[in-house]
Amino acid sequence: MIAAGITGISGWVPEYRLTNDELSTMVDTTDEWIMQRIGIKERRILKGGLATSDMGTEAVKKLLEKTGTKPGEIDLVITATITPDMQFPSVSTLICHKAGLTNAWGYDLAAACSGFLFALTTAEKFITSGAHKKVIVVGADMMSAITDYTDRTTCPLFGDGAGAVLLEPVEEGLGLIDNILEVDGSGYKNLHMKAGGSLRPASIETVQNREHYVFQEGQAVFKVAVSKMADVSVDIMKRNKVKPEELKWLVPHQANMRIIEAVARRMGINKEQVMINIQKYGNTTAATIPLCLWEYESRIKKGDNVILAAFGGGFTWGSVYLKWAYDPK
Repeated sequence: MIAAGITGISGWVPEYRLTNDELSTMVDTTDEWIMQRIGIKERRILKGGLATSDMGTEAVKKLLEKTGTKPGEIDLVITATITPDMQFPSVSTLICHKAGLTNAWGYDLAAACSGFLFALTTAEKFITSGAHKKVIVVGADMMSAITDYTDRTTCPLFGDGAGAVLLEPVEEGLGLIDNILEVDGSGYKNLHMKAGGSLRPASIETVQNREHYVFQEGQAVFKVAVSKMADVSVDIMKRNKVKPEELKWLVPHQANMRIIEAVARRMGINKEQVMINIQKYGNTTAATIPLCLWEYESRIKKGDNVILAAFGGGFTWGSVYLKWAYDPK
């Protein structure tokens, strides 16, 4: 039986750092307030007229270089994003063009902060079916494009970035093993973007009312995020008979340090088993999990038990269990 595993990981973030101190000159907030409630010290912001596909392209180019993969060898690109450059063409189509992936096809997948998990699980099917040998999954979001920097409740949360993984057939026993993915559309009222879609197309009114930015009811989202991320993570451990001490890494979506800590407690694991970089990048939506894997790559060993977990707007949430497929380079 063919299994699909991550065989390479790369990431890319913009140079510009938006610190809490700078944010405090824009809205009524402080470094202390943000650190206590969210755990973010700074976030990267993309400048210079660039967009999500540019970040994704840089991550993909670095991935190809470090894995020794030729652009023409890639069969498929799936990009998880909620901030495409434009309504069409897709970010994946633009990445294929900009990175020279002349033999690949691709499409985008939108599941907010759970997008990378949804895309990874989808890509796995193309490998295990035998349809493709090399698939790239990108998680990329330019959240600064849809963040209202006059709203003190949301503007400290988000940053920009991209991560990319190479998915290939791996020996049995390694790679992606199990997943639990869920959605609940009734949660849209707590976390969504009011305008810009077919329900409320862009107009003078929607722009004047600042409806093209993230809208979030923080307390409601926090409560559901903790319970849902924890539930699926505990369930996937039980289903695969993984004891807390046998789990090497939890890779949680980086939305809020208190959510991450609460999920770890429910799973019965300690902080040393949790990948955390929220303080450096903030919430980059679909990019948070691959950016964590990229930063921790040198510490992950072949055969390690790894659980990825996320919760996103809509609502969407899920957990993926895998055994790491390669040793640090």
